[in-house]
Amino acid sequence: MTRALSTPPVIASGSLGDCPQPVLPAAGSLLLRPWEEADAPAFLSAYQDDEIRRWHTRRPASEAEALEWFHAYRQDWKREKGGHWAITRDGEEVLGRLALRGLDLDDGVAEVAYWVLPAARGAGVATHGLAALTAWALNEIGFHRLELDHSTRNHASCRVATKSGYLLEGTKRSAAVHDDGRHDMHLHARIREGRDAPPTPPGGPRPNRAPEPVHDA
Repeated sequence: MTRALSTPPVIASGSLGDCPQPVLPAAGSLLLRPWEEADAPAFLSAYQDDEIRRWHTRRPASEAEALEWFHAYRQDWKREKGGHWAITRDGEEVLGRLALRGLDLDDGVAEVAYWVLPAARGAGVATHGLAALTAWALNEIGFHRLELDHSTRNHASCRVATKSGYLLEGTKRSAAVHDDGRHDMHLHARIREGRDAPPTPPGGPRPNRAPEPVHDA
């Protein structure tokens, strides 16, 4: 059923699906590109890592299933449901994953997700990749709001979100199921440039303080 809107869509239908999925350069000689068949072994190995398995309950069981996921990713792009990128070193070695999913073109809202392979951690891969995807989604495509959530126990993901300018907006209580039970989830978000501002605390605004420096690991 077609949704009848009283306002024009933030992003016109066809803005994504009618064009090839882009390759996005990122700092540190990184390149975000669509997944390729040759990436299946690296993709599968990620879901055999204990840290990634801790936060992801949906996992491919074989290289053949990974290829099925890649096919679904391509369909997501054509249908404007999501975009999925391999984070690579100069387009070759796979270092991690970035996804833009849950696309709502009418309201200009989407969700981001990521993981990094064990050997690539600690080098700013997630932060650099997320910065590139965020800039493209907000400034080139015109999304108004990007959301990012993670378990409150996933401190590494929280650091990446904060370094990348995704403000912590609150906690979604008991919002996700992991292998060890239900987890509270932090909700972070980025809004298009000029619209991000810390929420007003209870009791009204407080005196301004000098911003604390942020250092990349």
